[in-house]
Amino acid sequence: MAQDRFADRPRARFLLNPATIIVVCAIGLTSLGLSILFSASASFKTKQGVEVPYQYLQKQLVGVAAAAVICFIASRINLDYLRRYAWWIGGVLLVLLVLVLIPHIGLAVKGSRRWLGYGAVRLQVSEFAKFGLIFCLAHYLALNQTRIGEFKRGFILPLAIIGSFAGLVVLEPDFGTAALMVAVGLLLLFLAGAKWRYTVPTIALVMGAFAALVVNNPNRLRRLTEFLSEEKSYQLRQALAAFAAGGMEGTGLGQGRQQLSYLPEAHTDFIFSIVGEELGLWFTLGVVVVFTVMFIAGIVHLRRAPNLFHFLLVTGCLLMICLQAIINLGVVTGIFPTKGISLPFISAGLSNLLLMGLLLGILLNTQRTWGRVALPDDARAMREVMA
Repeated sequence: MAQDRFADRPRARFLLNPATIIVVCAIGLTSLGLSILFSASASFKTKQGVEVPYQYLQKQLVGVAAAAVICFIASRINLDYLRRYAWWIGGVLLVLLVLVLIPHIGLAVKGSRRWLGYGAVRLQVSEFAKFGLIFCLAHYLALNQTRIGEFKRGFILPLAIIGSFAGLVVLEPDFGTAALMVAVGLLLLFLAGAKWRYTVPTIALVMGAFAALVVNNPNRLRRLTEFLSEEKSYQLRQALAAFAAGGMEGTGLGQGRQQLSYLPEAHTDFIFSIVGEELGLWFTLGVVVVFTVMFIAGIVHLRRAPNLFHFLLVTGCLLMICLQAIINLGVVTGIFPTKGISLPFISAGLSNLLLMGLLLGILLNTQRTWGRVALPDDARAMREVMA
């Protein structure tokens, strides 16, 4: 009996590990997204009026399979070895962000250039740039951890890394994703030890810059004025109507009306309102609870981080998932101004699914490696790797 209990300990440690809990939560959210897309796809029609049943679901299943492959690869790779190519990874992603802006190369949809691809296959480069920002910033801050208090090496140069990624995303334009990247970057900079007297004025300047960009963009300004006024936008009114129609128990899977072309982007940015309409209040609260559990489990997991690079990398992955979820939930419920940003694991979209698979793979990777042996000092380790 004692031997049986001892044999079960590794399995118990794996099942109760915070990273495992995060993955289980992600699988649950993905399953919910597939269920809602199954409902939404049943009556899907093209712009020509031709019915194509389950088109969203089919695309999402392909995306989930691809994300699972990326998750597995990311969970097996040596992160410290990958750091050798941190600047190459960041440089390639910056080049792709530039290519997106070039006519006849980047694909324009609804006035924004955010995609590269051909035919039905499109990838949103800014999604992968999120990981590039996290990886490059974690690498730089860990390599210069003894000089974080300096103004140039510890603040200006990291700020340049954040600005280079976020600035190109703003030009697409995609203010929501850029704001998310800036928020995550500044939080990582603060957690690395940047001084308050540098970070607080910078946050004020960034907020002022975003306000100026919004004021000078008619479409964004209209969204903001609609949000501040009593007369909400059509999209938000329909989203709130979906929550009201769902009530406590929901209308039933496949019985919602908003997905029948009443609510724009019902399968992507505003899919949470379809959850509320068809499955009711308890499921919507459950989604919020699951994201909360993911965040708490991530915080617990971070206690085992062996060095600053791993700590910042996992923190960035966790923040990128949870902050994006907060923004989406806030937009759909009318707390924030309307902005197109996906709900992680649930919204339809190949690029965001692949990113989520990559971030989950990093978390599984650290679950597998952090418990082995204490890694050497970060700066010394990198000097050995670079040698």
